[in-house]
Amino acid sequence: MGLCFVLTISFGLCFVSIFAELQRFEHPTKEDGSLSFLVLGDWGRRGAFNQSQVAFQMGRIGESLDIDFVVSTGDNFYDDGLIGEHDTAFEESFTKIYTAKSLQKQWYSVLGNHDYRGDVEAQLSPLLRKLDNRWLCLRSFIVNADVAEIFFVDTTPFVKMYFTDTKEHTYDWRGVPSRKAYIKNLLKEVELALSESTAKWKIVVGHHAIRSVGHHGDTQELVKRLLPVLQANNVDFYMNGHDHCLEHISDTESPIQFLTSGAGSKAWRGDIKGTNREGLNLFYDGQGFMSVKLNQSNSEIVFYDVFGKVLHRWNTSKQLHSSV
Repeated sequence: MGLCFVLTISFGLCFVSIFAELQRFEHPTKEDGSLSFLVLGDWGRRGAFNQSQVAFQMGRIGESLDIDFVVSTGDNFYDDGLIGEHDTAFEESFTKIYTAKSLQKQWYSVLGNHDYRGDVEAQLSPLLRKLDNRWLCLRSFIVNADVAEIFFVDTTPFVKMYFTDTKEHTYDWRGVPSRKAYIKNLLKEVELALSESTAKWKIVVGHHAIRSVGHHGDTQELVKRLLPVLQANNVDFYMNGHDHCLEHISDTESPIQFLTSGAGSKAWRGDIKGTNREGLNLFYDGQGFMSVKLNQSNSEIVFYDVFGKVLHRWNTSKQLHSSV
């Protein structure tokens, strides 16, 4: 692929089992075995910074693709998460914004660092699911959609800065009593789940980027700790937010594609790092989102801007193996 560089519930959700400490959910695919979904991150601003415009285009594209669900890559509510279970930001930034018929599907969400600045337990609360049954936000979990398994990983505790630089922001670390133990146990669970997965496509979702040329750049803690696990277990895609842009970077040491979709509202215009651009296929620093289509042999990743224009399209195939 050439470099594309632009500067400018219901629904069949069924709780099945617990895999180690990771909850596992089954999500049925279409009758033909295909799967399609949208990926959005860094969005919750009560419609401001073009959030409403992005939501409109998501509804349009979601209908054309007949999506099965939506993935949120974190920083769901700005600036500092939710203040409690009854925070009006939940409805004003989520329920009243993503109103299109095609978006009335399950939303699978992870926490971002801004979410950890608020009441984390509120965002994880089952009460929010009663307010809007599309909502499902957990720290780490697995969605099995037959043709693909999606592993949602809580990446914020990996970043040491959030534990040491506490002068400007306060983080809600309930549920993370020991950072080292939390990371160790989570990595063990993710590695085991990935190694035992027989899915055709393996996808890992986290808030922080492993590779990015955007404002925050690479997350070194994930490069050191999580990336080797992904490379060793044949992961196809790592999807994230955190940097307020759209990116596609190919790993130079494995088939992993790093896909950033953190452009759900406020974007950082012109904010690009000048180093480590190896494998860069797309960088776009305006608002937008991403779609994913999968079947047993092919995948298609498409990035869209705030007007629904296609910025970048990437396809890959896998050989079908027939049993003798």
